[in-house]
Amino acid sequence: MTSSARVLIQTQDFDLGAETLALRRDDGGVGAVVSFVGTVRDGADGAPVELMELEHYPGMTEAAIEAMVDQALRRFDIRAARVIHRVGPLKPREQIVLVLVSSRHRGQAFQACEFLMDYLKTQAPFWKKEHGPDGAHWVDARVADDEALARWGIASGNAA
Repeated sequence: MTSSARVLIQTQDFDLGAETLALRRDDGGVGAVVSFVGTVRDGADGAPVELMELEHYPGMTEAAIEAMVDQALRRFDIRAARVIHRVGPLKPREQIVLVLVSSRHRGQAFQACEFLMDYLKTQAPFWKKEHGPDGAHWVDARVADDEALARWGIASGNAA
């Protein structure tokens, strides 16, 4: 089920087609919609992943992502953006995140979508725990994610 909210944190899955239609339905000026769908991998750093758990701080997480969407709207010539992020237990191949961006032209939509994803990976308050045959462990921030955000002029410093 779709909603008009720009940011949703939820346990249930999402439908890319329905969400895309909802984003552009009432805007005749949309010439492009760019989407990113992230899924749970079945392995990380050579170790099998059987389950990933995502936790967040309700209210704080939504506010942080809303601020990120506001920043994307200021930085890029886009018409709308929507972020859906799932929490709770997720199995490999399940959808975990959706970023949709609409604009008049594709270039700005691609840039804004990438910006939002880079921001989500480093700044959104989510905690991930991977479960595998050898037990569970929390996922640490990655240097590559901090570097991706830095190209937008934003320092993260989350990775050790």
